[in-house]
Amino acid sequence: MAVVAVFNQKGGVGKTTTCLNVTAALNLAQRNPIALDMDPQGHLTLASGAAKVVGDAGMASFFKHQTPLIKLLGDTQGGWQLVPASLELAKIDAMFGSDPKAATLLKQGLREDLALTGAPILIDCCPMLGVLTLNALLATDRVLIPVSADFLSLQGVHRLDSALNALETRLKRKFERRIVVTRFDSRRKLSYEIYDSLRARYGSLLCNTRIGETVGLASSPMHGKDVFQFAPHSPGAADYRALTQELWDSGFFNND
Repeated sequence: MAVVAVFNQKGGVGKTTTCLNVTAALNLAQRNPIALDMDPQGHLTLASGAAKVVGDAGMASFFKHQTPLIKLLGDTQGGWQLVPASLELAKIDAMFGSDPKAATLLKQGLREDLALTGAPILIDCCPMLGVLTLNALLATDRVLIPVSADFLSLQGVHRLDSALNALETRLKRKFERRIVVTRFDSRRKLSYEIYDSLRARYGSLLCNTRIGETVGLASSPMHGKDVFQFAPHSPGAADYRALTQELWDSGFFNND
C-alpha cells in the first residue's frame, strides 16, 4: 500500500488540483486509487463531485468517533473512491492538540482498514502543520510537493523543505519527496527561472513534468470533475497524465 501526502503550507499552488488529477490519472490507468480529504476546506471533496458532507461525516467521523476508514469511502464522479472532508475537521486540532498519541491515528487506521486493498492512497493535506497534517506525514514516507511558478512559492518550498528536514531528524526517518512545478506559463521567463532554480537546488527530486496553467484545470473543479472528465484532450489533462506516469515509472507509487 503506497501512501502519498500531497502537501504545501502555501495556498494557491495547485495542491488540491494535483491530488485530484493524479488520483484520476491513476484511476484511468486502472490502479484503483483512494483519496483522503484531510483539509477542513473540503476542496478535494467539492472538486471530485462527491456527495456533500455534513456534520461529523467523512474524515471527521474517523477522528471523532473512530469510524473505520473503509466504511467512510464514497464514490466520485470519476469512479475512484474518496473519504470526504467537512468543516468539522477544523475542530480536530483543538480536540487532540495536547495528545501526542493522536498524531498516529491515521497510520493505525490505514493499516487496519485499507492495507489489504493494496491501492495507492493520496492524501490532500491541510496547509497548516497541525494534528491533521502530522497524521498524514506519519502515515507515509512519501510527500508530493506542488510549487507554483512564482517567487513567493519558491521561497515557500525552501521553508517546507527545512520543516521536513527537521521532522525527519525528530522522527529518525526519511520522507521520499518529489516536487512538481504547477501553474507554469511558457510565455513567461520567470517560469523557466523558477524551474531552473528548483532544479539546481533539488536535482532529481524535481519532476521533469511541468503543469501548465490552463483553462481546463481552472474550470473543472467548478463542475465537480477532474480534468480528464471535463477536458480530456486539453493540455492540462496531458500534463497530469505525464506527471502520473513519471511518478509511477520512478517507483514513487510502489507498494512498501
